[in-house]
Formats: sequence, structure tokens, C-alpha cells
Amino acid sequence: MRHKSRSVLPGFGLSLGITCTYLSLMVLLPLATVFVRAAELSGSVFWATVTDPREVASYRVTFGASFLAALVNTVFGLLVAWVLVRYRFPGRRLVDAMVDLPFALPTAVAGIALTTLYASNGWVGSWLDPLGIKVSYTWIGITVALIFIGLPFVVRTVQPVLDDLQLEVEETAASLGARRGQTFTR
Repeated sequence: MRHKSRSVLPGFGLSLGITCTYLSLMVLLPLATVFVRAAELSGSVFWATVTDPREVASYRVTFGASFLAALVNTVFGLLVAWVLVRYRFPGRRLVDAMVDLPFALPTAVAGIALTTLYASNGWVGSWLDPLGIKVSYTWIGITVALIFIGLPFVVRTVQPVLDDLQLEVEETAASLGARRGQTFTR
């Protein structure tokens, strides 16, 4: 008779089963429904639907805002991570904690807060409104929300890499005549 070995993690099978069931019901089933419904359409109806002017406009907003937010987050996320790793200054721990703020806020709360802040009667929107800049409920607002949500991911991804980069390597490059920009890019 074979002896069944005990798992180091008690309850692993049960918790894995619950996790897979939850994932299936909340993510996989709705995603599969989208593909099943699209497969029910004829080719011409599908093509007419995805090339409808409203749909194309939504693609432009989605991909344009995402691309712009990714560019902004790349530049400023790298800059914030660099400053947090390389420099010591008063309030550094506060800035480091504020980077994680979007992780702590539920998405709906972040959206409501950003909309309120950038509305024409909000703190920031009241300054932008006289200039003719409308942020809430526009592609600019979507881009701002994507930047707000995405920045911590860039900072927290780049920070350990910069931590591992030895300061002596930078000092050596500077002593060999490399400018700061060259050291940073290479």
C-alpha cells in the first residue's frame, strides 16, 4: 500500500480549488462569453460593427491615451525611482509612501476623486477652466487617470534595478569623463 505524502501547505488543494473557481466565474466565463457572442456574428456584421465610426473613435481614445500615459509614466516613473534611490532629502519617506497611494485606493474611488479634482469647479479644474482646458470626461481625463494608476507600477519595477546598480559604477564613469546623461543612458 502506498503512503500518501502530506503537503507542506495544509489546505492547498481546497484553496487552489476555490481560487480556480473564483477566477473562472469572475474572469474566464465573461471573457469566453465575449468570444462566443462575437463568433455568432457573420463576417460582414462583425466587420461593420468593429469599423463603425463610434467604435473606431473609441479605439483611438483607448490606444492614444494608453500610449501617452505609458510615455509619461516611463519618463516620470524612471525619474521618481531615480530620485528615491539616489538622493536623501527631507520628506523622502512621504514621497515614497505617496507613490503607493493608487495601490491603496479602489479604482472607483480614484476615478471619483480625479473627476472631482479636475471638474470645472474642482481644485485643479477651476484653474484650467478659464484657460479653456476641460479635463473631466475627456480623453485628457482618461490619460490623467491612466497616469495616476500606472506610475506606481513603473516606479516599483525600476526601483530595485536602480538599487542593484552600484554607485561605484556611476562614479567610475564620471571619473572617466562621462557626463550624467551618458552615465544614465548607458
